[in-house]
Amino acid sequence: MKSLCVKVPRAKGESTRKRLAELGILDKSLKIQSDDQFLYLPVLNEKNIPPGMEIVTKGFEKAKKHETIGDILGFVPSYELIGDIATLAEEDVNVAKAILATHKNVRTVLCPTSLTTGEFRVRDFKIIAGEPRTETVYKEHGCRYAIDLQRAYFNPHLSTERARISAQVEPDEMVIDMFAGVGPFSILIAKRAKRVIAIDKNPDAILFLRKNVELNSITNIEIIQGDVREVAPRLRGRADRVIMNLPHTASEFLNEAIEMLKSKGVIHYYDIRHEDDLEGAIHTIQGVAAHSGVGIKILNTRKVHSYAPHKYIVCVDCQVTS
Repeated sequence: MKSLCVKVPRAKGESTRKRLAELGILDKSLKIQSDDQFLYLPVLNEKNIPPGMEIVTKGFEKAKKHETIGDILGFVPSYELIGDIATLAEEDVNVAKAILATHKNVRTVLCPTSLTTGEFRVRDFKIIAGEPRTETVYKEHGCRYAIDLQRAYFNPHLSTERARISAQVEPDEMVIDMFAGVGPFSILIAKRAKRVIAIDKNPDAILFLRKNVELNSITNIEIIQGDVREVAPRLRGRADRVIMNLPHTASEFLNEAIEMLKSKGVIHYYDIRHEDDLEGAIHTIQGVAAHSGVGIKILNTRKVHSYAPHKYIVCVDCQVTS
């Protein structure tokens, strides 16, 4: 069918396409045409086309409509994408097949068969469709992380939180990540900090952490496998900042966090709290600090994301003052 279009040199094609789309005049129902020199971008009308763009008339084909998961199932299911793996809350073969059909980059669909439990915070998964594996590579904030979802804890919901914490780190800081996992806090922060010490008890998490340090060409991370209770004494007074991303049981390790901090060091403490008890996380920190004989200044308290009905993972940023 014939349509008005903008004729633009190929080198300027993508920037022009974005500009027309932002203005709301790119006709997405028609397939963009091209030849050796030019792109022809179909438009809905001449109104709002920026001055200086060449307008011509050309024949176009209808653009092929990509089938969505909603088109296939009649509803949009809830699922998460982690690298080339999709995870469902519950087993549903039809949903799994629809995900594979509509997400060409997804190779495996899983669902958990257990809660996150045990000292290593891991859970079991069942493969519903696709390739029989639980390992993938996840990209976030310009970093790449090799992950095995069944062997090491990983939470994609903390992406914004990881960026928030990283943005606070100064170039001369030494940061301790007490429960580092595969390294999503440690590696992003290492791009800004002088040095990072990443600790984890899970040998599989440490294996992937080492892979990810190499994958991201990081040279200023010291990796320690072990129980943070045993590690903390030899790191006494070393840290400008400590990250406590273990929301279920972080309260049990506040003494060690305080022990490893320098004077005026900062703790990022994660906890799980009922929506009516967000102050409880602050009271927990204040109680441990008082018992340890140090002062605490609360810098910030925020809900990170929903954990269960009426419950949230929360973060308290605080500073040791004495």
